[in-house]
Amino acid sequence: MAVEVKLPRLGQGMEAGTIVRWLKSEGDAVAKGEPLYELDTDKVTQEVEAEAEGVLLRIVVADGEVDVGTTVGVIGAEGEDVSSVTASGDGAAAPPPETREVEQETPETAADAPPEATAAAAPEGVPEPEAPAEAAPPVSGERVKASPLARRIARERGIDLASLTGTGPEGRIVADDVERAKAAPAPAAAPAPPTASAPAAPPPGEVEVVELTSVRKTIARRLTEAWDAPVFQLTVSADASQLAATRERMVELMREGDAKPTVSDVLTKLVASALMRHRAVNAHFVEGRIHRHPTANVGIAVATPNGLVVPVIREAERRSVQEIAAVRADLVSRARDGKLQLADLEDGTFTVSNLGMYGIEQFVAVLNPPQVAILAVGSIAERPRAVAGALVVAPTITMTVTCDHRAIDGSEGAEFLQTVQALVEAPALAL
Repeated sequence: MAVEVKLPRLGQGMEAGTIVRWLKSEGDAVAKGEPLYELDTDKVTQEVEAEAEGVLLRIVVADGEVDVGTTVGVIGAEGEDVSSVTASGDGAAAPPPETREVEQETPETAADAPPEATAAAAPEGVPEPEAPAEAAPPVSGERVKASPLARRIARERGIDLASLTGTGPEGRIVADDVERAKAAPAPAAAPAPPTASAPAAPPPGEVEVVELTSVRKTIARRLTEAWDAPVFQLTVSADASQLAATRERMVELMREGDAKPTVSDVLTKLVASALMRHRAVNAHFVEGRIHRHPTANVGIAVATPNGLVVPVIREAERRSVQEIAAVRADLVSRARDGKLQLADLEDGTFTVSNLGMYGIEQFVAVLNPPQVAILAVGSIAERPRAVAGALVVAPTITMTVTCDHRAIDGSEGAEFLQTVQALVEAPALAL
């Protein structure tokens, strides 16, 4: 019996995904657990495995944005008639590429078009318009056609979807329509015509236009959301002599095949220990409530060719530095190869962003919602310090914590940072 392949919900809050490409063609044999297609979510691109064995009889949605639960393909026995299955599925067949327009939004957006939007292509000989005509605003009581992402952005920002004109297929409102409604730029005044005596303007240089990748669009949206949070920053400097010495000693004791511990690995362990003592910082702010977590799932900011990602080291407080190093090495390698899974990016409770390897002495990191705090770590460098009334030069590290004031008071943030400072200066207290 034929089995419908439905778009899975790969994480809490996922409403849609974008099919990038199918790894199997119609008529190919498929084994259960075999990669079937690539799916782009708002966090990562990953392969989706087949949940049944048989032959891929039909690809219902070849690519593009799709709601969770929509039928995207059918697997069954060779030669089996699946016309009734595809007709009764949650998602009708996607229009052919020449008649379908896919909005360039974050991958969280999904096609939300009504059944009439998936009708057959126009008869041959009928020219397609170069651009879709703008749809008239919906009449009162009519359901507004909008993508899930557009609905969420509109809800968060208090924008009435009924007041907008959609530019997507069949007049559907997409995220860009909502963004423009929030802050539509004023039209620029027309430049005055040049006078006869005015010198001709030099030819402009070639401008490189870079389209945002799915990851960069997600980064832009989330950082915009983070900017709405009332935050404050606290900064301390610490003597990093013992931190550096501890890391060097661990490198000396490495066994063959072990991942080489870094300063960030030791810091991850110290921060996790501090979070267990200050649970107010190890929290999420979600829909007006504070969720304080029992374990420290520490996210580490990793720069990749496609943008910044934050894979998570779970239960870091229970791991040794060597175990953290092994997990970190695997996550960073897969992040840079674009092979992270959604599970690698979920459930983080706190984030550490370290730019010390770039020689940055101090910086302020932006929150990673719904987390309520993030630690920015600068480089370890020889700096003058006053010790017992004497001026000495010692390896020093500067750390800045950004806190969401809705969940953390200044005193709580300060106490957490004091603990981190103390552990950096005496790592043995946490190890």
